[in-house]
Amino acid sequence: MVVKYEPQERHERIMRLFQEALRAENLRDLEGAKRKLDEIMELAREEEPALYFEACFRLAEIFIQEDNYRGAVKCAIRGIHRASSEGLYKLGIKRLGDILFIIKGEGRLGDLAEDMDVTLDLVKDDEELHRFVRALIKVARGEEVEERFSVEELNDIMNILKGENGRRA
Repeated sequence: MVVKYEPQERHERIMRLFQEALRAENLRDLEGAKRKLDEIMELAREEEPALYFEACFRLAEIFIQEDNYRGAVKCAIRGIHRASSEGLYKLGIKRLGDILFIIKGEGRLGDLAEDMDVTLDLVKDDEELHRFVRALIKVARGEEVEERFSVEELNDIMNILKGENGRRA
């Protein structure tokens, strides 16, 4: 059964869920926090894009705590893909860069070399993000990547991942 919420009720429900998710995370109940964030994402997907975005990145942070780097990247890409403004889009890219920097620092970039089909499928209608995810997979496999992107922050991320000099904002 799907419960429909009025806008104000939905917003209040989402805020309560965020509080519960943070409380669960602080208590190291990561599974409980993930369930709350999944519920937020379901409630916010169409009506509250900024809250959906934040839930995606909160979930990505939990996946990093669990060393589930592929899951973290998938959540970050999902948040970027559904960003409701250019500002959120660029903020999402910066946050994705931070996640990828952590993954590279842990020596786990190779985790992104396989099983990324769901992530690719997620962004199939966004040519730039799709090309970026394909390039990310190639870098994770140790392959050469000469891809350039129209969003300079994506180029910066690629340069850092490839070990080239790039800006680190």
